Amino acid sequence: MLVLFAALLLDEAGRMHSSLGWVAHSSEVLKTANQAMGHLRNAEGGERGFLLNRDADQATLVDSEGLLARRAAASIAQLTLDNPSQNARAQNVRALIDERAANLHLSVEQIRKGDPEQDATTARGRLLMLLVEARLGDFLTEERMLSNTRMATAGSHLDGIRWLVLGGVPIALLLVVLMGLVLIRRIRRPVEAMVAVMSQLGAGERIEGAMGSQEFERLAQGYNAMADELAMAVSDQNNIEERLRLANLELSRNGEELRERGEVIELLGGMAHRMQAARTDEELASVIRVFVPRVLTDMPGALYAHNNSRNLLVPIAAWGGLEVESGGFAPDQCWALRRGQSHFVTQPGADIVCAHVLGSAEPHPEPYHCEPLLAGGEVIGVLYLKGVVKADNRFRMTVLTENIASALVNHRLQRGLREQTIRDPLTGLFNRRYMEETLALEVARASRSGGALSLVMCDVDHFKRYNDEFGHDAGDAVLQAVSAEMRKRFRDGDVICRFGGEEFTIIAPGTTADILAGRVDLVRQAISELAVHQGGRTLGAVTMSFGIASWDESMERDGSTLITAADAALYRAKRDGRNRVAVDQRLLDKVREKAEAEAG
Repeated sequence: MLVLFAALLLDEAGRMHSSLGWVAHSSEVLKTANQAMGHLRNAEGGERGFLLNRDADQATLVDSEGLLARRAAASIAQLTLDNPSQNARAQNVRALIDERAANLHLSVEQIRKGDPEQDATTARGRLLMLLVEARLGDFLTEERMLSNTRMATAGSHLDGIRWLVLGGVPIALLLVVLMGLVLIRRIRRPVEAMVAVMSQLGAGERIEGAMGSQEFERLAQGYNAMADELAMAVSDQNNIEERLRLANLELSRNGEELRERGEVIELLGGMAHRMQAARTDEELASVIRVFVPRVLTDMPGALYAHNNSRNLLVPIAAWGGLEVESGGFAPDQCWALRRGQSHFVTQPGADIVCAHVLGSAEPHPEPYHCEPLLAGGEVIGVLYLKGVVKADNRFRMTVLTENIASALVNHRLQRGLREQTIRDPLTGLFNRRYMEETLALEVARASRSGGALSLVMCDVDHFKRYNDEFGHDAGDAVLQAVSAEMRKRFRDGDVICRFGGEEFTIIAPGTTADILAGRVDLVRQAISELAVHQGGRTLGAVTMSFGIASWDESMERDGSTLITAADAALYRAKRDGRNRVAVDQRLLDKVREKAEAEAG
């Protein structure tokens, strides 16, 4: 009977030991999966670091961490061979991790080469990372459920051992009592010792001292071994429960972080769509003023964009009550742009203060953060934040700067395309299409306000001679020379356009024909003094004829009548000998009638 009891007890102990082994196996799978994700995030951080500062060590980190992530993913697949459903998930995770690691390697190579496809690769990488996190999360959830099931099985075996002990003790005592009737004097002490120890078995008590017989000695050794194993099993169970508790806490933190990041990505997605749809600088500034304070709360700041022609960082938008100077600053006044990476001062004297923030020789008393906006190694702008960017806001700031940099590049391209559609490629002046649109707007404005509006039509005298005698390149040189002179001589508010061929149109808002005629004559005289050279030869004197007309309510609202009147004045200047300024005849008649009326 005692042998059967011991056999059952050992069988339950063996089953419990086997269950604890499977729990340890699940823990190894969970640890390996977390290591794979950690290596992949390190590789992603290396890629971002290489993008910002072109550090070769960061590129090496991408490859080394990517390789470790792949190896860990392969280990997960090997460890789950005993479970077909988990193995299928592990193979899926392994394929995604391999693809993400290859994507990071490709992104680094594209950054080295300045490949414009790198933005698309980065976007694909973000999607892959989300898929990895989602699939690995499903895998970890299933493995934790499996670990809990195995732990519950070990607990049931432990309960079985407990019930066997509780049920077997009375039986053993009964047998001992019966045998004691025969051998009471010989076995009383060993039996009493055994009873005392067995009653404390769950507390880890051991049988000590001599039992008086070989059989009782072996039985005592068996009980002691069982007590040790039970104590070890309980200790292992406690350790596993603690590890599971810590793993659950980490999972909860990761889940909260993923939820927060999802909200940030959704918010930034809306911001990105609106920035891409913005057509003017003011629209872009409005989007930034609305969304940036929502992404980085309680942080005043300003966005500066790089103006290539002036080589200045000019303010686009400011928020949080921050006031900035409209003149901007030079790129070398910002340490973030000099270094090509984040630059911040958390307290006075902690680091060098940027000149555009300093404004004086004294240390700046308030903390700030400058984040450079770069694209393909080119300076796009800088994000200035007043305050300290905490660690939990770094992800927000990184994604925010990437979106803003992309939007600024897109906005710059759109503006360039707009310039191409409204500019004449030879002279750089506005083309005829832009002239017609602008003239219609200015006519509408003059009609509403009652203000003056004049138009100049002019062309180069004997232009055909330059093409016939010197070639078309010479004709182009003449057109470029007179265009440059007109841009220099007319007011900033005047719109100078190439009407077609050698003809030009100048829209002069707020100016009457008689006032404009004096300024146009100065332009005519300056052009007549030009010395145009082409191909090492002088092309001779260049003269132009000008016709001026002013708009009145009797004319068409689309400006066509005004163009006709100025064109008629131009032809009159041609008939009168060229190289002169002529005013619309109707305007001259009105002036003459007014003078006669005043004289009468």
